[in-house]
Amino acid sequence: MRKKNKRLPPGPVPWPIVGNLPELFFCQSPHNWILGLMRDMKTDIACIKLGNVHVVPVTSPAIAREFLKQWDSVFASRPLTMATEYTSFGYLSITLSPWGDQWKKMRRIVASKILSNETLGWLGEKRTDEANNLIRYIYNQCKSSKGTGADVDVRQVARQYCGNVIRRMMFDVRYFGNGSADGGPGVEEVEHVEALLSAEYHFYAFCMSDYFPCLRPFDLNGHEKTIKEVMKILNKYHDPLIEKRMEEWRNGTKSSSEPEDLLDVFISLKDSNGNSLLTLEEIKAEVADLMYATVDNPSNAVEWVMAEMLNQPEILHRAVEEVDRIVGKDRLVQESDIPRLNYVKACIKESFRLHPNVPFNPPHLARSDTTVAGYFIPKGSHVLLSRIGLGRNPQVWDDPLVFKPERHLINMAATSQVELVETELRFISFSTGRRGCMAPTLGTAITVMLLTRLLQGFTWTIPSTISKIDLSESQHDLLLATALKAHAKPRLVPHLYAA
Repeated sequence: MRKKNKRLPPGPVPWPIVGNLPELFFCQSPHNWILGLMRDMKTDIACIKLGNVHVVPVTSPAIAREFLKQWDSVFASRPLTMATEYTSFGYLSITLSPWGDQWKKMRRIVASKILSNETLGWLGEKRTDEANNLIRYIYNQCKSSKGTGADVDVRQVARQYCGNVIRRMMFDVRYFGNGSADGGPGVEEVEHVEALLSAEYHFYAFCMSDYFPCLRPFDLNGHEKTIKEVMKILNKYHDPLIEKRMEEWRNGTKSSSEPEDLLDVFISLKDSNGNSLLTLEEIKAEVADLMYATVDNPSNAVEWVMAEMLNQPEILHRAVEEVDRIVGKDRLVQESDIPRLNYVKACIKESFRLHPNVPFNPPHLARSDTTVAGYFIPKGSHVLLSRIGLGRNPQVWDDPLVFKPERHLINMAATSQVELVETELRFISFSTGRRGCMAPTLGTAITVMLLTRLLQGFTWTIPSTISKIDLSESQHDLLLATALKAHAKPRLVPHLYAA
């Protein structure tokens, strides 16, 4: 029962004991069920009872700001779930850990040592190497067609580029195996990226046992089996590299040298007594955490941008014209060019708005009873900011279902820059507050370089076998229902592709 004299947000009447779990369990798409319910009730905030947990979805930017700005400290924790327990090695990393000393410790270390401007600066060369490899890989596919270009799997290219970037930054390797001679991934890299994406999909996937722990031995959703398999794959690739490197630091092979990648930085950190600041398990947890955070958002945004551009050639033409005007065709675009690529960034920003990578932000756990937007939010509630509801809110956006990058250039001064960060939560790119993304600069660099290298390096058209790109979303998530394939033809002088 709802507490007397304390008004909870509106929601469906819960069943005794189980709440609204039956409806959620038997629907095909939980996020569509929740948002459909909110539309029917004409509310921007709701309360859905799952077992004894109040789940509070939000689609209003004003209410979202109240949660993450006015009451940020109250909602700075995370729920404990089966999947996040496994994937964070027992809540040792930043993103998935609840509020507490461990989270504060890891946040301090990552902010000051791992994702600092200084560290990201000296890792820039590795990111550039992968941007060069990106266009070499596509160019090699085109060469085999004797100048006519080639149909390219944009989803695979985008995901593997992001995987390559974080593997180089973390381990200073592109491949776990031998890779492909043309610069593409091998079976190991494909398996690795798929495991990362599967882990993230299951973090907060409304698993039955998260609301009724007594059901965990039965694994009714099949989520625990999946997560165990995913972690087995990730550990298979990560553990040998981490353990070998730690041994090299212990036996002095690397102790006198400068760090070459993020793993070296993690291992070399010392406390005030000269002892290792992080345990082996903490390093494994944070390595995985940074991997999860790097692959999906940039690759999803760029796949959707490319799909929208192919259906609206005038947008594609304007973006390419900007790249040619600012960078030219005699050199490759670099991260230093990003501040001036405003239209390209507006396209990415519009993709974040209209086509987010996940339906909801990771949930924020209420650490105390609070009143938000006039409603009582009980301690222990899970607050879900709806990326779809915010970004497609018709009260905020004109033509919310139309891809219009120009909307992010309106009222922008001639001297200002388009930023991918959206601090007012009209949509979510990197979130905000204590649990917001800690590396928006890195996220921006990876995403903009991926899209701009594709636009600069190749002329893109719809494959000859179809007349239009199908922009349907998958029934189970927010991906394109069919992976994007587009026809690429080189547009630069050949020697640039061999950089």
